[in-house]
Amino acid sequence: MAVPKRKTSKSRRDRRRTAKTRLSVTPTNACPQCSAPKKPHHACGHCGTYRGRQVISL
Repeated sequence: MAVPKRKTSKSRRDRRRTAKTRLSVTPTNACPQCSAPKKPHHACGHCGTYRGRQVISL
């Protein structure tokens, strides 16, 4: 049975895993107020609303 000769460091392990996260595409939803594309669970950058409330004054 193959056994690692040395312990894999945290930085080497995490560097290997970063490639998996870079491949995913960030999903976007349409804003219900202005229909502009926005990230889910984020305030709209175009009109400044989140869940029907004005949270950013533009």
